[in-house]
Amino acid sequence: MARHGVYVLGVAAVLLLGISTVSRSKGLKGREHQRASQIPSQFSPGERFAMKEALKVFPTVFKTSFIQHEVVGEYSHLLTVRGSDPSLHPYMLMAHSDVVPAPDEGWEVPPFSGLEHDGFIHGQGTLDNKNSDGLKCFAILQALELLLKRNYIPRRSFSIALGHGHNGAQKISALLQTRGVKLAFIKPFAMIAGSEKGLINLSLQVNMTPGHSSAPPKETSISILAAAVSRLEQTPMLNMFGSGPSKMTLQELAHEFPFPANIILSNLWLFGPLVSRFMERSYITNTLVRTTMALIMFNAGVNVIPPVAQAIINMQIHPAQTVQEVLDLIKNIVADSRVQFHVLNAFDPLPVSPSDHQALGYQLLHQIIQSIFPEVSTVVPGNDFISWGGREVGAGTVSSLMSPAPPPPQLFSLETSGCFPS
Repeated sequence: MARHGVYVLGVAAVLLLGISTVSRSKGLKGREHQRASQIPSQFSPGERFAMKEALKVFPTVFKTSFIQHEVVGEYSHLLTVRGSDPSLHPYMLMAHSDVVPAPDEGWEVPPFSGLEHDGFIHGQGTLDNKNSDGLKCFAILQALELLLKRNYIPRRSFSIALGHGHNGAQKISALLQTRGVKLAFIKPFAMIAGSEKGLINLSLQVNMTPGHSSAPPKETSISILAAAVSRLEQTPMLNMFGSGPSKMTLQELAHEFPFPANIILSNLWLFGPLVSRFMERSYITNTLVRTTMALIMFNAGVNVIPPVAQAIINMQIHPAQTVQEVLDLIKNIVADSRVQFHVLNAFDPLPVSPSDHQALGYQLLHQIIQSIFPEVSTVVPGNDFISWGGREVGAGTVSSLMSPAPPPPQLFSLETSGCFPS
């Protein structure tokens, strides 16, 4: 029970770090929200104090003499853990503490109440944080709490940055730069993204005769649709490695990797199939080599066999494919005439802007980056693996990416938009 209580308190702390307690509810059902739980643009001093106090479910972390805690930009948190050897460069652990807005509709409790009920925390962000950042935030603090209780003193100093979105990350970064902090395991390089993935939001719908669960038919609208979605999930789109900018990106970054990765990436004519298979093993790098599909909504039935079942899937289209090609592939994979397809919105990937030595726009951005950021010695072409919905031809993104070595890079980007001619 003690461990369970610590878990509940930890999740509550993560919620309170980035969201305000706007309204409270004493029950889950049959009670109206006392006030709308909109995220305010500013929080009161009392609310900010409550967020800070919520961190104290990790008492050892915040009472240890060699750990400094700072609130940055009112809502972000920076913890500096001083090691025993000041000659070593510090490293940093990072996580988000914020969540996206949510309307009151569809919630049994106010989405930003952080209500604890039956051993669970109810609220936006308890399960749906991007890449589990909320859980990562909790895990970092909980791990440090347990280590400190075992009299742990690190040899190398490190920082824990819990930012409220990109704005918080930028404020923490600016603060560390003014202090002249140089982090270990960081190798800055820049990527000029000369294209952007396309997008399809597609509705799949099955219409059947309704019925009662006491006399079910062999197949229902739900089972037919579920089978169709399952086929799509088990049949990924083609691996397009080599058909977009990603291949050139890796070739130009090869010298930044340790052996043997540098040899492999310098000789993709030989090791291309190996690298292609390796990239699709991770859900992060998999987005660079193919059109991805995610089931984002599924609606059907209320205590009866429903006449209609509907699913919505989001497809992020690789630059080497088009909307029509992907739609044709989806229909062939589903291969069931009972499943109806409705395109909610879609657009093709942006044209891939040239990035060779003759491309004036690319070379101009290349020179600007190196003049503003002289510490960046490597600038490479690439592709934005997320569709942001932009429609400008040749719209690009300049990303400052940090790659630890070894092992091979994990990428973290700070993005600023730019345009160059295709």
